[in-house]
Amino acid sequence: MAADTKSTLLAEAEHLVCTVGYAVFSFADLSERVGLRKASIHHHFPTKEALGNALIDSYLERFIAELDALSGRRMETRSRLLAYGDFFAGALSGGQMPLCGALAADAAYLPASMQQRVEKFFKVHLDWLEQELRRGVAKGEVRSDLKVSRAALQILSALQGSSIVAWALKDPSVIRPTLRALLDGFEA
Repeated sequence: MAADTKSTLLAEAEHLVCTVGYAVFSFADLSERVGLRKASIHHHFPTKEALGNALIDSYLERFIAELDALSGRRMETRSRLLAYGDFFAGALSGGQMPLCGALAADAAYLPASMQQRVEKFFKVHLDWLEQELRRGVAKGEVRSDLKVSRAALQILSALQGSSIVAWALKDPSVIRPTLRALLDGFEA
């Protein structure tokens, strides 16, 4: 039961971070959402920082598994990168921001241990994008003169920015055209 409670707490904390932000939500909000006393929540997560770190670690584990699965799919580089962009659109369901964007927006309020995890999360994105772009160059699907690290940063920045616009407009459909336009310039 403890593992189920912990999973429930993490899921609800993720929802709160992605809808109202880390700085705004409290254990009282979490208590109200899950129907547990704050003392019970503190039993699983002694501090908000401990909860935040566990949330990022759990999300990062799931996200890395999704990236690995996507890398293993037989598809062209452009299709794989568009599928990656769909992660951002999917994260906007229920009025939520993608977790990494929501946490980055609250970076000034995050404890140092969480800031390090958020930085790691963005590096995971960039490393994966660089790997996929290099694979695309090797397969002749991406321009051979492409500066891969710069292109990876452009993709991630475009997706994060379009996620904010999509969230404000309540329209996730703005993300894919933004990515498509960027990828047009990368094709061999």
